[in-house]
Amino acid sequence: MSITISNTHLGDLKAGQSATILAMHIEAGLQHRFNALGFRCGQEIHVLRQGGWMKGPLHVQIGMTEVMLRRCDARHISVTAVGVAA
Repeated sequence: MSITISNTHLGDLKAGQSATILAMHIEAGLQHRFNALGFRCGQEIHVLRQGGWMKGPLHVQIGMTEVMLRRCDARHISVTAVGVAA
């Protein structure tokens, strides 16, 4: 069973959810860094873990790369959630 969510931001996803990147609304320097890590429109991204205390960072996997991402940066990445396994 899977749950589908419409357009949202990466920072809103929970551990175990997957999504497809729609757009990144970030400054050019940070966008260049994210592109080097594999963050691109149309790329699938998986939230592995999230820091619970004080809305900590997200641990995400994109392709074969795992990244710790500040939640404030994750809020600037628009995604369409693919779902979550039950």
